[in-house]
Amino acid sequence: MAKDSTLRGVRVVSLALNLPGPAALMRLAQMGATCTKVNPPAGDPMAHYTPQGYDTLHKGVKQITCDLKDAKGQQALHALLASTDVLLTSFRPSALNKLGLGWKALHKQYPGLSLVSVVGAPGPLAEIPGHDLTYQAEVDLVPGMDLPASLFADMGGAMMASEAVLKATLTQRTSGKGSFHEVALSDAAAWLALPRHWGMTLPKGAVGGAHAGYKMYACKNGRVAVAALEPHFAKSLCNAAGIEVKDMKALFAKSTHEAIAAFLLSKTRQQLEKLAADKDIPLMTLPKVT
Repeated sequence: MAKDSTLRGVRVVSLALNLPGPAALMRLAQMGATCTKVNPPAGDPMAHYTPQGYDTLHKGVKQITCDLKDAKGQQALHALLASTDVLLTSFRPSALNKLGLGWKALHKQYPGLSLVSVVGAPGPLAEIPGHDLTYQAEVDLVPGMDLPASLFADMGGAMMASEAVLKATLTQRTSGKGSFHEVALSDAAAWLALPRHWGMTLPKGAVGGAHAGYKMYACKNGRVAVAALEPHFAKSLCNAAGIEVKDMKALFAKSTHEAIAAFLLSKTRQQLEKLAADKDIPLMTLPKVT
């Protein structure tokens, strides 16, 4: 596969630590941008709690160390910014201003430079501390006592940050000027939570367990994720299970749930994988929970 060259020639400097900034930087590097990561003397905390993930996210990214709290470090950074197209940060606005890196100061000194600022929450709420877990909890993505399956706010924010770099690049190419873009992790979480807000993933929703064709079931030697939501897939599933349905409303009936559950429990993972291939049924088998 040919390397993506969408952002070829675009120079990105990142001061963003932890997951969202590096994840965005990985996407930008994959799109052909020339990426430089500026780390503090203590390094990025992410390198300590997930070294493998850190290395993956920084593949193709040049890394340097600067202490932005002293004159030498500031001088090194500004030498970079003089030839940079986009600066990516994850500091609170007050911290950026203390470092002389607020948007007004940057835009005055480097009119062609864009700033993408990743924050926890938008506007004045950006000063309030938070993390992925709190932003997910705020939009009801943590309904029980278990932690979320992934860092959805962080990764969603990373995608929004890479999108903001694309916007900044288009603006710069049409106007010749840099632009400011704020990316809030709470906004990313809220965006990802929309299906739940609409009721789709709640227990009474079609993809929350109410539809018998879109559900987790037990099989003889494991589990099976069934995603037979569309009518033709649901019919194939019901036919395979020997269930006669007159219309799709039957997929919400308790008896249909029970019949499909009994059918799947009688099959092994291997049998279900063959069935899926033969009957064109979207499902994925999984081992038992240990």
